[in-house]
Amino acid sequence: MSTELIEFTAEQSGERLDKIIMAHIGERLSRAQVQTLIEEGMVLVDGRTVKPGAKLKGGERIQLSIPVRDEPEKVQPENITLNVIYEDDDLAVIDKPAGMVVHPGELNESGTLVSAALHRWPQIAAMNIEEKRAGIVHRLDKDTSGLIIIAKHDRARRNLMAQFQDRSVEKIYTALLEKRPQTLTGRIEAPIGRDPKQRKRMAVLREGKPAISEYTVIDDQFIEDYALVKVRLLTGRTHQIRVHMAFIGCPIVGDQVYGFRKQRVGLKRQFLHASEVSFDHPATGERMHFESPLPPGLQNLLDKLKQR
Repeated sequence: MSTELIEFTAEQSGERLDKIIMAHIGERLSRAQVQTLIEEGMVLVDGRTVKPGAKLKGGERIQLSIPVRDEPEKVQPENITLNVIYEDDDLAVIDKPAGMVVHPGELNESGTLVSAALHRWPQIAAMNIEEKRAGIVHRLDKDTSGLIIIAKHDRARRNLMAQFQDRSVEKIYTALLEKRPQTLTGRIEAPIGRDPKQRKRMAVLREGKPAISEYTVIDDQFIEDYALVKVRLLTGRTHQIRVHMAFIGCPIVGDQVYGFRKQRVGLKRQFLHASEVSFDHPATGERMHFESPLPPGLQNLLDKLKQR
């Protein structure tokens, strides 16, 4: 196994080393994985090893060595329970929990949705695509829960992917924002691209790809200025909702990458849930619609934040 070297300069002052690394690399690694690399001496600050909780002054040179497999390994099927809310011979609709990675990657080779899908539906391994994407036609971030579609054969996969490309798939998310938007409904048209300063992050950039999100406030009766919104995606850029909400000054609660540096609630995930999806069935053409309620942890937080 070889290593990939990432070097950057710490811009934040008074922030923990592990948090600074997470802000730079985004969701490529979990915070626990970053802390492990620091403890194993794979992270140097100005040429020296330090503790994960060390606070930096800003301006330090950080070197991070990430283990990389020299050759891709075959994805191993794993007997992981999936919450399948619908399936037929062509596709399945899964309600993914927060914390589950969709595609295998560096230090996330096991416990993924792909591994679970390969175990439950071995036939998807026969698709003529990269095995780590077997059956997956779209994705959700690790800490985003909710509905995701899996194709069971290549004809269905190509049909569904074409629907995503022509924007006939409707995806609606439920999110809790740290601040109430200025208007109860809104349309955000702001291009998104790779953040040139921080690897693995996205940002609103003039030269980015077109990105459009529409939101509606559905509840703002909370003890502080939180707002619960429904967001409809008209495009599918990486981290689109999280970037757009942060762009208008209303980041998602629990978002460690794009959200407030000091979180007001102790949520260990972002409050973002893929709550509805609609698409045309690849075989019959019938319009399909599925909904998923908020996970208990998110609903419990809403209840605690309600005005009495």
